Parts: sequence; structure tokens; C-alpha cells
Amino acid sequence: MRVEFAVDGVVLVGELRVPDGPGPRPALVFTGPFTGVRDQVTGLYAGRLAAEGFVTLAFDHRNWGESGGEPRCHEDPQGKLHDLRAAVSFLRARPEVDAGRIGAVGICLGGGYALKFAAFDPRVKAFAGIAGAYNNPYAMRSGMDYQGALGSFTEVLEAQDQGGPVAYLPAVAEEGEAAMPGEEPYAYYGTERSASPHWDNRVTRASVRELITMDNMMGADFLSPRPALIVHGVVDRFCSPEGAEEAYKRLDEPKRIVWLDAKRHVDLYDREPYVTQAVEATAGFLREHLQG
Repeated sequence: MRVEFAVDGVVLVGELRVPDGPGPRPALVFTGPFTGVRDQVTGLYAGRLAAEGFVTLAFDHRNWGESGGEPRCHEDPQGKLHDLRAAVSFLRARPEVDAGRIGAVGICLGGGYALKFAAFDPRVKAFAGIAGAYNNPYAMRSGMDYQGALGSFTEVLEAQDQGGPVAYLPAVAEEGEAAMPGEEPYAYYGTERSASPHWDNRVTRASVRELITMDNMMGADFLSPRPALIVHGVVDRFCSPEGAEEAYKRLDEPKRIVWLDAKRHVDLYDREPYVTQAVEATAGFLREHLQG
């Protein structure tokens, strides 16, 4: 069912899925890929995990999809954490939900957000990250002219601060400049695989600054004693297996890592057998750790 809830004066729009049968049941809140909206990756996983017996909530974060917020198509890391907090508050007030059995599931960039959120919100009893991006500025700095990049984004923000328009670039492009350039992101977002009336192929230039300065990896240091599951492809050019391995090493027990024989990041968005493998691993782990 379509639902709405508010946070920081912004109305967020989501889909609540409730399995048939008696409740209350354990519930899962979802957060997903960079630029993604709820009828893409998070909606797919929310539907599959609802079929496994969980109440699920996939929603559009502020500035994206049908949710409110300005500027449009802008990545707001602190705002996303507030959104997740409000989503859990919404779930805990639902009669279908066992308020003491709520987990956070993140896919791609949402893996890092879900980890950091769960680490600092004791209402969340378990975390699962699928093909997760566990961003931290130390790793970002090692692979680019970091100060040069910060300088270019500061110029963009200064122009906006002085009254100029919000600067955008394409979210994906097979060739040329984009926030996610190249064939692989385009194979999902540029085709019918991601078709959604609520997704726009654009993102603020300032969003890229947020990606290279956020530290979601730190959540791994603070999640304990809540359990953590990491599911990742053995080859992933966009959310590195090394990042998943670092997050796993920094987590305390109980924890589990599951490696899938996927060779492309977007395989875990919608391709079989990878989605089924990820769902089965996630459902089994969360069923074990969200018992009544």
C-alpha cells in the first residue's frame, strides 16, 4: 500500500508491504542505490522479502522520486539518515509490526547508509547490506586528486550560494560526463530494466561532493552487538569487494559475509540467480536474528 510520513517538514512517499497471515511481524526498512527510487531496486527486494514473511517499507528519500525536498535529485547524507529514523518510527507505530523486531537493509549506496543508521539507532536490531558501498573519505582520497575535486565542487556551491541556479549533470551516460559514467550503470538505468516514471536521469553536481566526503564505513565500528550480514559479488567495479571485506573485518560478532559469483555490480539489482541468492541469504539471516 502507498504510505506517506513526514520528517523535517518533508513528506516522504513509500510502499508498505504486509504479508498475509497473523501478526505482528518483524519489519524491514530499505535504502538503495545512488539516484534510485522505490520502484526500482529497493522495491524489488522489499517485495521479495515480504514474500519471506517480513513487513517491508521501501520509500523515496527526500529530494528523489515522489517525495518532497529541494533541490531535486540531490544527495543529502544527513537527511537520508533522518529519513531512515522517521521510517522506523513509522513502522513501529503500525499494528502489523512487532516494534522490537526491526532490521535495516541497504543495497549499493544504501548499504553504507543502512550500516551507519543501524549503528546509532538501537531500535534497529539487525543490518544487512547487499552489494554495498561503504564509503569513506580515506578510500576516496587514495584514488583521485582529492583536493582538486573538492575545489571544483566548492566553486559550484559558491555560485549557487551567490544566487546561481542549481548545477546538474546526467546520472548515467554510456559516453561522456555523468555521475555514474560508462556502459554498466547505463545498462540498468538507461534501459527498461530500471523503468520508472519517478526517476530522472540527472543529479546535482554537489551530490558527487557528498559521495566523496561521507563516512558510512564508520558504522562498522559501532554496530555491535547488533548482528550484521554482508552479501557481495566477487567482482564489482562500482562497490568494491575490498570495501565489503573491510566493513566485515571492522564489524564485531555476530556477523556473516556471503560472496556471490556475480561479475557485475548491477547483476545484484535485478538479475537471476543473484537476486534469489541474495534474498535467501538475507531472509535466513534476518529470520535467525529477528526472532520473537
